[in-house]
Amino acid sequence: MNPRPVALLTDFGLTDEYVGVMKGVLLTLAPGLTIVDLSHGIRPGDVRQAALLLAAGYRYFPDDTVYVCVVDPGVGSDRRIVALKAGKRIFLAPDNGLLTPILAAEPDATARQVTRADLFLPAVSSTFHGRDIFAPTGARLAGGLPVEEVGPPVTPASLLTLPMPAARQQGGRLHGEIVAIDRFGNCATSIRDRDLLLFAAGKRDIRVHCHGWTIDGLSPHYRASGEGAIALINSRGVLEIAVANGNAASLLGLAEGAPVVVDPGDR
Repeated sequence: MNPRPVALLTDFGLTDEYVGVMKGVLLTLAPGLTIVDLSHGIRPGDVRQAALLLAAGYRYFPDDTVYVCVVDPGVGSDRRIVALKAGKRIFLAPDNGLLTPILAAEPDATARQVTRADLFLPAVSSTFHGRDIFAPTGARLAGGLPVEEVGPPVTPASLLTLPMPAARQQGGRLHGEIVAIDRFGNCATSIRDRDLLLFAAGKRDIRVHCHGWTIDGLSPHYRASGEGAIALINSRGVLEIAVANGNAASLLGLAEGAPVVVDPGDR
């Protein structure tokens, strides 16, 4: 049987040996394994950023993928490591809130605490569980080990969750915030496409306010409105503020956490 694919999500970057060593362990224990890098550019220790990125990307992988997620500022402490099973997918992650959106999107998921030391490398460092625990456990899960054998069951409701940004209506306006800025400077918000549909009754003639800037209407793509600031629905299905051929974050002075307010277009 061919190994299941593994998707890696870490905050390790690509300068040091950490990601390469994890892949070496995975390939040693599961020869022929397909490994895909979801991202290694998470800001160090930024669990919320990792959670949002995982939520945006996981549905585009084969449904039997094992996701090995190591954004783990509590490494070496008594924080739990868990394996969450949602359908055929398995998410291996520290119990620090990284799986918050998955728990919300997959209400039938089950969870196990990873405790079986015989699955780990013989010597476990207190500073590199990605190599010594996550990679070998992920390799064995990819190789066919039933998730029920990694350790005892835990109630998904007992897993740590983080408050995640969401849109809210107040005073006839729709309120959100910037939650992610990509390498192009495009600013994704917490306002989903369906939030706008409910708020504006399907109309595109809205006004978007952020950091003193006002944008009239939604654009269908990045080049629809010349060179200025635009608002559009991005590939994640959320409202995004962008500048065609430019960096919206730099040019407009935007940052994560900045409030975003949407008015109906008739105001």
